[in-house]
Amino acid sequence: MRKPALSAATLVMVFATVTACVSGSDQKNDRPKNATTATDGAPAKESVEKLTASDAFKVLSGKVASAELSGVVTEDDDPNHLLGRPDQYTSKVTFTDSRIKVDDVADAEPGSVGLGGAIEVFTTAADAQARADYIKNVTKGMPLLAEYGFVSGTVLIRVSHYLTPTQSADYKAAAAAIG
Repeated sequence: MRKPALSAATLVMVFATVTACVSGSDQKNDRPKNATTATDGAPAKESVEKLTASDAFKVLSGKVASAELSGVVTEDDDPNHLLGRPDQYTSKVTFTDSRIKVDDVADAEPGSVGLGGAIEVFTTAADAQARADYIKNVTKGMPLLAEYGFVSGTVLIRVSHYLTPTQSADYKAAAAAIG
């Protein structure tokens, strides 16, 4: 009887699971800044709505004038099929950056990170960091897929590698303002 070989998809799923488990081991600081605490020290129900990717983009666009919203990702059109899935992003938007020449971008499809970037919001900071780590590990050694990633709390800002390091620093500063 022949043993079945592991498929590439299975290996990627196992890698993502291991990455998420390792990154999710310290979740004590994952309580959102807008959460309240009961008088006995136990977390109380949140009285403020959770941050969305659209909210985060409003802050980002106030800091990075060249960023323009290009789309709000829904369950029906999420190219990654991650929106709302366990331990994945709860909301996502894409944006363009006017400093990037569309003709220079290898994947110039609408919503492509190469045209500017994306903001993904997670339930926990550990989930956001796990996603950033996963993307970094998968794209390591593949310059055409490389991107900048800035995590601030539960928010991951993914930014096109077509921007210079100096230009991407604008997004890093915006990430600090969001978190």
